[in-house]
Formats: sequence, structure tokens, C-alpha cells
Amino acid sequence: MSLPDASAASADRPIGSAPNADRPIGVFDSGVGGLSVLRALQAELPHEHFVYFADTAHAPYGERGDAYVAECALAVAHELIGTHGIKALVVACNTATAAAVHLLRAQWPALPVVGLEPALKPAVTASRTGHIAVLATRGTLASAKFGRLHEALRGQAQFRLVPCDGLADAIERDDAIKTGALCARYMGAAGPFGLQAGEVDTVVLGCTHYPFAAPLLHAHAPEGVRFIDTGVPVALHTRRVIAAQGLLAGAPASAPGLTLRGSADLAHLQAAAARWLAPSAPSLPKVSVSAPLSAGAAVAGR
Repeated sequence: MSLPDASAASADRPIGSAPNADRPIGVFDSGVGGLSVLRALQAELPHEHFVYFADTAHAPYGERGDAYVAECALAVAHELIGTHGIKALVVACNTATAAAVHLLRAQWPALPVVGLEPALKPAVTASRTGHIAVLATRGTLASAKFGRLHEALRGQAQFRLVPCDGLADAIERDDAIKTGALCARYMGAAGPFGLQAGEVDTVVLGCTHYPFAAPLLHAHAPEGVRFIDTGVPVALHTRRVIAAQGLLAGAPASAPGLTLRGSADLAHLQAAAARWLAPSAPSLPKVSVSAPLSAGAAVAGR
């Protein structure tokens, strides 16, 4: 596997001296999980056009090593910048953020790049018992970025870290039986739940796939337990970042909408977008679909 080099990256910068407000915002994940972030972005930024890239051919990121994920992230960004001239990039994946957000910012310093992190800080604020469960991929929990965040907050709450092997993949595959079984297993490991001293009263959904299994997760916790994900905070932060650079799209005439891209067959992504975005995304009927990249072309040189 090889990555685009610095000279190639320079050629991929958005046209002109700075990104244009009329250009789209790029969003990517290893699969459909990042649609939970995209849903929040569309609600917060209804005049924007988004290009969503699902690197399905190389999923799941959460069970890969950092070097592999970094190569994927850089190559997907290379594609979004070179083909779509994006004005900003949202890394809609905790694992990819931990492995590559610093590399993306170094490679394209003029491009606003927004990453994710599990919502430990909001959880500390929300918790009444001071006991918080964090459901996340093993890759996220093992990352140095998460380790620093966890260490910084360790004195403010007790965190129960639960690596949820296979859950993102089950959600990705729309495997209801396996998803239900894994939700039961991992919520069992995260408890006991409640509002009494020593009980977990706040659950952090530390992977963008997990909000799509929220009803199954909620079924294993009593009323009053709070579930927190990163979609809305990321959308608010994205608005602040692009507004600070004068990149907010102006009026609805700016042709809001969505383009779906991917490194594998897009039928599954289209179905997921129709299922999970339609209730909150009036722009969904304006979706356009680009032909999927081949597995080899999705990440240059792989």
C-alpha cells in the first residue's frame, strides 16, 4: 500500500487560493455509520451540499491497525478533494480521527478538517452518579488520542470502557439478530445501570454506527439512563469552523443535496441513506450517486 505524496496533495487542493463557499462538504467513514453524523450535519447546515464517502471495501476501521486506517483516510481525502473540490472535511469516524486527523491537517493545512472523539466531556457534565459507560470499538479505546482524553477526565468520573467487537460490523450489515445479541452482551458488561450511587447513569456511544442501534441498547437500561453520541456537537462545531472562514453556503439556491460515493457497491449505502436520513433530511431526494471506485482505486496504490 502507498499513499499520495506531498506533491500530489498540493495538486488536490480546492481550486483557487481558498475553498469556495459553494463547494460541498466532504464526510467519510468506513461504512454507513457516519450517516448518523451526516444526519446531524444536514439538520444544522440545511443549505450545504455534502459528499459522503463510505470506504466499505476496507471496513471495519475499528478492527484495523492505525497505519492501515491512516492510509485509508488520506486516500479517501485525496479523492474527495481531487474529484469534488470539497471546502471542508468531516472525519465521521472515531477510529479514523484517532489514527489520521493530525495527518490530514498536516497534508492539507488550508482545508478545515473536523474530527470526532467519544463524548466523554458531555457525559461528565450529564452524569449524576459519576459513573459512565463508554461503548466503542477496540481500536478507538486503544488509541493514544482516546487515552489522553480518558486520562484528563479520570478524576471527574469513573469510566467503564467496553470494547464492542463486531457490533459496528453487524449494524453495517443490517444483521438484526446479531446486532440484538451483541447489544445485550455489551450492555450487560456496561452495567449495573441506575441512578443510585455506584450505578452507571450515562452511556457514551463511541462509534458512529451505534446510534442506529439505539432502541436495542436502550432496551437494556432503565428509564433515566442517558445515551450520548457525537452527531450534534460535531455538526455545531462544523458550522463554527466553516463560518469562521466565510465558507457557509448562503441561500437555498446554493443547491443543497447529497452525493454518495464509496469504494464498493453502493446499493447498501443508498438503502441505508434512504432509511436513516429521510426523516430529517429534506434534501435526500436530491441525492446523486457516483459510480463506486474499484477497491484498488479507492486507496491509491493499495
